[in-house]
Amino acid sequence: MKPNLTTRRARCFKTKGRVCQHSFLLLIFPLLLLWALPSVPLRAQIVEITLDDEIIHPITAEYITRAIDHANRIKAQAILLNLSTPGGLESSMRQIVEEIVASRVPVIIYVSPSGARAASAGFFILLSADVAVMAPGTNTGAAHPVAMNPISGGSIPLEDTMKKKIEEDSAAYIRGLAEKRGRDIVMAEKGVVEAKSWSDSEALAAHLIDAVCRSREEIFERFDGKTVRRFDGSQTLLHLRGQPVEEIPMSFRQRFLDRIIDPNIALILGALGLLGLYVEFSHPGWIFAGVGGAISLVLALFAFHLLPINYAGVVLIILAIVLFVLEAKIASHGILAIGGILSGIIGSIILVDAPIPEMEIRKATAISVFLPLAIITVFLLRLVLIAKKRKASTGIQGMIGTEGTAVTDIGADGKVHIGGEYWNAASSEPIEKGSTVIVTDVEGLKLKIKKKT
Repeated sequence: MKPNLTTRRARCFKTKGRVCQHSFLLLIFPLLLLWALPSVPLRAQIVEITLDDEIIHPITAEYITRAIDHANRIKAQAILLNLSTPGGLESSMRQIVEEIVASRVPVIIYVSPSGARAASAGFFILLSADVAVMAPGTNTGAAHPVAMNPISGGSIPLEDTMKKKIEEDSAAYIRGLAEKRGRDIVMAEKGVVEAKSWSDSEALAAHLIDAVCRSREEIFERFDGKTVRRFDGSQTLLHLRGQPVEEIPMSFRQRFLDRIIDPNIALILGALGLLGLYVEFSHPGWIFAGVGGAISLVLALFAFHLLPINYAGVVLIILAIVLFVLEAKIASHGILAIGGILSGIIGSIILVDAPIPEMEIRKATAISVFLPLAIITVFLLRLVLIAKKRKASTGIQGMIGTEGTAVTDIGADGKVHIGGEYWNAASSEPIEKGSTVIVTDVEGLKLKIKKKT
């Protein structure tokens, strides 16, 4: 039996539907493929990181770790770390070195631009590289450790035995890095024990670095096709020429934290935080002062948490605040305020006891923070104390104690004239018209008075 018209039409629609589906898939598949292709690297890349005159601290360590992880994930040919640093914290330096030596991708460290340095902790990082290069006019070294007192958190002089232990530990660490990288062990140790520094040409002659190059392109040309010995003893052939370079900048979070971890900025944030909270507590309702102060104080505490803190400095800063409060309550003719300012300045200067001057709080910052803080704190606190001592001048409490004149004879009832107004009044004792009276209490709209003696 022949299919009727309705059946033929249904089959036609089904056939057209399949054709449409196939056409849609054929159209969408190339688009999906084109969308996915950019995420797959067509050839190996060189990942570039830049520390431009950056201090080595937990944020820079996090930044380098993230970039190395990315390079290992995409199986890049090499990592280029442009290094310019005065040094920094040993704990962060060791974290960076551990990431470099553990990286599956070879790491090239380039001290640049001209005039830059890889000092102190930067010297350790430079020597840990698979390929160490310096630009003309750069220097490295000066890696003698600063002995940090474990009790105070600061560089209070330690006994010779403890200093020797710290020095020997750092010397052994640099010897291990130099040996594994095939660099001069004796010269590397001098950078730690004698705090010796080298220019680019001197470092090359001392076999501490592999080359002096004027640009990254020169590095790629010179080391392309060269075999480097990895930290674990294996060999890797470098393919650098013509490879695309992917620059990895700091994230917004890292840039933000990198700014507030500056001890000078952290001190300013801490002072603003304390002042904002004080204003909010003494004058409730100033919401902006309280919120801004709380945020500033939390950021300051976060920054100081990442820095080596000398607890003697913390005590001196707390003492300064106590002296400011006492100055507002006691008439010391400014002696307590001056003591508080000096205590705050000294405490700020020794608060962050870092291994390099760049991580210390500057004297100008300490003075510019604690001088205005003393003036504002003492001034506001005195206003609060005066307001608490001052007798209320409005409402019921403001009427008590005021003087007036009896307009009529006053006993259980009468009228008085007080403050330009007439009031109903009562007295437990008879008061003659015209007498001067004093308000002792207020009951509703009637004043309780007595005769002024």
